[in-house]
Amino acid sequence: MSSEVLVGIIGIVAMLLLFMTGLEMAYCMVLVGFFGFTTLMSFIPASNLVVKDFFDAFTTYSYTVIPLFVLMGEFAANTNIAKRLYAGAYKWFGHVPGGLAMTTVVGATAFKAMCGSTLATVGTFAGLAIPEMDRFGYKKELSAGTVASVGTIGMILPPSTVLILYGLICEQSIGRLFLAGIMPALMIAFLFMLVIAAWVMIKPNVAPRGEKSSWIERFKALPEMLAVLVVFGIVIGGMMFGYFSPTEAGTIGTVAVFLLALVRREVSLTMIKKSVKGALKTAVMTLMLIAGSSIFGHFLTITEIPFRAADWAASLPLPAWSIMVVIIVIYLVGGSIMDDLAFMVLATPIFFPTALVLGFDPIWFGIMVSITLMIGGLIPPVALYVFITGNITGIPFKTIYKGVVPYLGALVVALILIFVFPEIITWLPDKLMGKM
Repeated sequence: MSSEVLVGIIGIVAMLLLFMTGLEMAYCMVLVGFFGFTTLMSFIPASNLVVKDFFDAFTTYSYTVIPLFVLMGEFAANTNIAKRLYAGAYKWFGHVPGGLAMTTVVGATAFKAMCGSTLATVGTFAGLAIPEMDRFGYKKELSAGTVASVGTIGMILPPSTVLILYGLICEQSIGRLFLAGIMPALMIAFLFMLVIAAWVMIKPNVAPRGEKSSWIERFKALPEMLAVLVVFGIVIGGMMFGYFSPTEAGTIGTVAVFLLALVRREVSLTMIKKSVKGALKTAVMTLMLIAGSSIFGHFLTITEIPFRAADWAASLPLPAWSIMVVIIVIYLVGGSIMDDLAFMVLATPIFFPTALVLGFDPIWFGIMVSITLMIGGLIPPVALYVFITGNITGIPFKTIYKGVVPYLGALVVALILIFVFPEIITWLPDKLMGKM
């Protein structure tokens, strides 16, 4: 083993130990990357590297897509868009057994199509949907498990911060990644609704029927849902057909959501301040992760660990799919013990070269990683989405975990289907943007 590889391994272990002390992952990567680069090179090049990577992270034009999409999500979360979406979806599905839970899946999925924040989606529907389900006698494990689980769809449904970061780190088309995430996201939402239907069929007492709405009431609810589809279509369609860049799409989407709120007289100085503050907090955190990932990535590059790992994996007397299963398990474990975004930023520069050497499509790999992190975000010890739901509602974590289990089964089924049939991911971007 060369000295560079040994230093790289020590650096990775040191970073994990630092993270376990409670230090944010971005700062862990900066510290380890700087001292590792200093060890292998010298202090002056390492100092220049840190300054350059920080400057690039906060001044690169393509990174402006992050705060813009996050601000769009904050505007959507701090108005009544989610509430009206939920009410509209309830008109169509409320009378079906488990209809309120299905309404939550439909409403949260539609809301996420307009909102750039997965956490905002979970937080919004934890405060909106669970009280409604309580009012109609739904069991806590169904209501809380549904809200915690449906929020994970935001990792692959555009605009997704996870996919934006993956595209920036791996130099992949963000528009293509957004298109690739649509079909799997809709498939997972459908599987979640099947889970609810089966759950209610087996245990009818967990979800009493809601009130049945007339067809007139249902059609009156359509404009709210159409507004979301129009914004979604403009943002994604504009990128897809090359009318504007991802950054311009984020700008247009943000303005569209703001104007929608303005027309409905939901804009106030308090709302604007809250939205801008939330967007700045999330965007700076994300940009810090990018800067830290860049510094740590440069350190890993001179250790040659990613390339040696890729060569080693390619030389194993095993089929490529079995090696990919091992990589997925690593992401699954990592996503369950630390923040999904942080682990994706940490692990992707290491495993992305391996995926390419093994012959896997980089867009397919990005969606697979995202779905794996969706599962990791629902299982202990961190279980971020369970934690958020429990904190907002006060429902015991044990009850939420119990409700999440059936949805975890649906996510595993989705992961297997996508593994076996990669066209679920690649068909739409190949059809609309051409094959790579």
